Amino acid sequence: MISVRLSKELEEKINLLSQQEDITKSDIVKEALEMYMEKQEQQTKPYDLGEEFFGKYGSGQGDLSTTYKTKVREKINEKMSD
Repeated sequence: MISVRLSKELEEKINLLSQQEDITKSDIVKEALEMYMEKQEQQTKPYDLGEEFFGKYGSGQGDLSTTYKTKVREKINEKMSD
């Protein structure tokens, strides 16, 4: 059970619609909430937009995030020894 405070204007619109359509106010609110929830679920998330590209152009070296300092140091040492 949930209680919701509505503006007078919205409450009047719901009352009018309830009378015109011969359905309960609760059914109107339930249907509106279901439609809202469906709309929210269908919205595209940023992750979904880029999902096909994540990892697509990887280096193939899965340890770069943990060994980058060592790799940088090796590159610097190579340049210094040239």
